[in-house]
Amino acid sequence: MPVSKQYGGVYPLLIALLVVTVLLSACYGAVNISTGEIVGALSKTCLGGGQLSLHERIFMEIRLPRTLFCLLAGAALAVGGVLLQALFRNPIVEPGLIGTSSGAAFGAALYFVLGSTLHFNAGEWTLPLAACAGAMLATFLVLGFSEKKQAGKTAIVTLLLTGIAINALFLSGTGFLSYIARDPQARSITFWNLGTLSGANWHAVAITGVILGVCFFRALSYTSQLNLLILGEEEAMLAGVSVQRLKREVLIINVIMIAVVTAFTGVISFVGLVVPHFLRIWKGADNRYLVIGSALAGAVLLSLADVAARLLLRPAELPIGIVTSVAGVPVFIFLLRKKNYYF
Repeated sequence: MPVSKQYGGVYPLLIALLVVTVLLSACYGAVNISTGEIVGALSKTCLGGGQLSLHERIFMEIRLPRTLFCLLAGAALAVGGVLLQALFRNPIVEPGLIGTSSGAAFGAALYFVLGSTLHFNAGEWTLPLAACAGAMLATFLVLGFSEKKQAGKTAIVTLLLTGIAINALFLSGTGFLSYIARDPQARSITFWNLGTLSGANWHAVAITGVILGVCFFRALSYTSQLNLLILGEEEAMLAGVSVQRLKREVLIINVIMIAVVTAFTGVISFVGLVVPHFLRIWKGADNRYLVIGSALAGAVLLSLADVAARLLLRPAELPIGIVTSVAGVPVFIFLLRKKNYYF
C-alpha cells in the first residue's frame, strides 16, 4: 500500500517515538535495568553466553514480555477505536461505550469466580475465550436493542444510550461477582477492573500476538469499504459495499481484539478514543492509513502510560487504567475545544 503524502512523515515520527518508549519501558520500573544489562540478557539468551544475572533475568522474564505486550495492547485498543468510529461515522465512539469492555470484564470475572464450579477449562485459552464471550454478548445486545427494526439502521444517540444501560448491567454483574468472590478472587477482579499490565508474560504475548496479527490484517482489508461508508450507507451500497456484512465482520474483529486484550489487562479507557481522534484531526480520516498510524500511536501512548504507572509510586505500581483516564480526559476535552470536528 503506497503511503499517502499526509501520512508520509507521520510513520517515521511514530516509529522513532516507539523506539524511544520501548527503551524507556525496558529500562525503568521498580528496578532500573541498564542498556548493557539488556544487551547482555539478549545475547546470553539468543547466543548462549552463560548464566543470567538477577537484573538480566528480571528483564527477560518480566520486563521484556511486559513491554511487548504493552505495544500489542495499545495498538489493539487504538485500532478498535478506529474501526468503531469509522463504522458508526462518529468520532466519539469507542469500545467502552458500546459494552465491549464491560462485557469482557464480566466474562473474565465470571471465569475467576465460577470457572472451577462450571468446569470451564480450555487450557491457556480459557480466560481469553471467557472475556471474548462476554464482550460479544454485551456488544451484540447493544446493537440489537439500538437497531431500528424497519430499516436495520442504528441511530448513534440510541446506540450510546443503550450502551450506557448495557454497561451498567454488566458492571453490576461484575460487582456482584466481586461481592460473592473469596478475598484473592475479589482482589484480582478489583485490580483487573482498574487495568494493569503486571500479569503480562510470554504466554500472554504469544496469544495476543497471534490473534491481533490476524485481526489487524483483516481490519486493513476493510479500510477501503469503511472509507466509502463515511459517505452514508446508501452511497456505500451503491458503490458495491455489503453494509450489513461489513458491520458484522468489523464488529467481530473489534470484539475479538478488545476482548483478548481486556482479558489480560483489565479495563483500559481512552486509548481507543483519543488516539484515532487526534490523528484524524491532524492528518485526515482516510482509514487505509489511519489504522496503521493509530496502531503505532496507540502502542506509544500505552507504553508511556505504563512507564508512568511504574514510576509515579515506585516501588509500588499505579493501575494503568487510572493513568490513561487522568491523561485522556483533559487531552480529549482539549481536542474537542481546539477544533470542532465532524465526520
